[in-house]
Amino acid sequence: MTNQFDDTTIPELDPEIASRLTDLDEDDALISQRATALRTGLNEYDLDDEDFDVLDHVSEDPDAITYLPALPVIAIVGRPNVGKSALVNRILGRREAVVEDTPGVTRDRVTYKGEWHERRFSLVDTGGWEPDAKGIDASVAMQAELAIELCDVVMFVVDANVGPTSTDEAVVKLLRRSGKPVFLIANKVDDIRQEPEAASLWALGLGQPWPVSALHGRGVADLLDAILEELPEISNVAKQEVGGPRRVAILGRPNVGKSSLLNKVVGEERVVVNALAGTTRDPVDEQVELGGKVWRFVDTAGIRRRVHLSQGADFYASLRTSAALEKAEVAVVLIDVTEVISEQDVRVIDLVLESGRALVLAFNKWDQIDDDRRRYLEREIEQDLAHVAWAPRVNISAKTGRHMEKLVPALELALESWDTRVATGKFNAFLAELAAEHPHPVRSGKQPRILFGTQASSRPPTFVIFTTGFLDPGYRRFIQRRLREVYGFAGSPINISMRVREKRKR
Repeated sequence: MTNQFDDTTIPELDPEIASRLTDLDEDDALISQRATALRTGLNEYDLDDEDFDVLDHVSEDPDAITYLPALPVIAIVGRPNVGKSALVNRILGRREAVVEDTPGVTRDRVTYKGEWHERRFSLVDTGGWEPDAKGIDASVAMQAELAIELCDVVMFVVDANVGPTSTDEAVVKLLRRSGKPVFLIANKVDDIRQEPEAASLWALGLGQPWPVSALHGRGVADLLDAILEELPEISNVAKQEVGGPRRVAILGRPNVGKSSLLNKVVGEERVVVNALAGTTRDPVDEQVELGGKVWRFVDTAGIRRRVHLSQGADFYASLRTSAALEKAEVAVVLIDVTEVISEQDVRVIDLVLESGRALVLAFNKWDQIDDDRRRYLEREIEQDLAHVAWAPRVNISAKTGRHMEKLVPALELALESWDTRVATGKFNAFLAELAAEHPHPVRSGKQPRILFGTQASSRPPTFVIFTTGFLDPGYRRFIQRRLREVYGFAGSPINISMRVREKRKR
């Protein structure tokens, strides 16, 4: 049977329903009372700690800017082939990270969710610097610098059988200056006879080495107990900065004109512009006044097609791009209209979506295309960028400055959507209207029922819906599309998560 809510058959919004939803009064006492009654009804269902975290942040204030508590972050750093990924798998209790004897198998920073003694945390496996003979110290140091910046606790892994190397010492200098808690892990200590090998690591000056065997699990439990004592309940680094100039990351594949755009908005040659792809290596921050407001722009190194195949400086440029995006609020993704929209362009956009940042699409070099290319471009946009049809589009020329005045309204629209909050009473009334308009299909003789919904956080808008059964992906997209039709959310991703809960047994 065809899902009546697949992407091609989602029905258009009935004008009458649209009018009723738009006219809902957020302060209407009846709406608020109904939401309160639905919330009270959840007490009859089995809820966990995460559910209560969400419900504690329920707000009727449409201007409230809230974030769900961020899990504390542990980063694992170290030279290639010291056992970082094996340690990740041991801590997670499952095989998630790729483990091979070949040095440098892990290329991207990869984040996993871990738990120990009912404490949850994010675990970042940061392997993957290029194990070349030249410049390895600088490469490892750059990786460590990123890890330090984006975590609460560092696990620095060293092969106890090899002992400290010059590369390890280069990382240690950064770790000591960071002020972050650092645990020195002496890995590959498989039995008590090898423990004296770990003693040599005292020379690194990071305090007590923790002898463990990631392969066999020896010593890992004691290590985790010690780490939890240092780990904050809520991450100190994942909290987003509030206030000050709005932060804009300029993204795009190499040589699409990112540096030219920054130079144009700044009004000077702030960044080296070269026809050679990948000239920019590090992000460059610049405070700029545009449209009567001060903005902080970050020009980032171009993202290569496959990060894990990048060599040397390009690989670290990609990592720095990711770090810059994590600090931004809105991303301007530049697309070169003189070339076919490629997988690289889509990959950059998907990176923004994964980060949850607001999005503006800037089609650069617009002054260089003719009518034929424009027709083909529209087809490419419909085909390859349909999943971000909600993002504001501006057609510009970074080099000449053409239509640059359109950039600020697009940024403001995307950020306004990103900040938007729908009051809990209004959101539940919205869900009730949707369910009445088009109920969820019956599956296996049962029809899932929506119990309660709330916007758990903004930046980006994140909605949590408690249900009695799993909602089809098509129905979730139906809810998402209706949210955009009624409330806009132009330029902002929307996250919807389902929590299927059963009634508590008496």
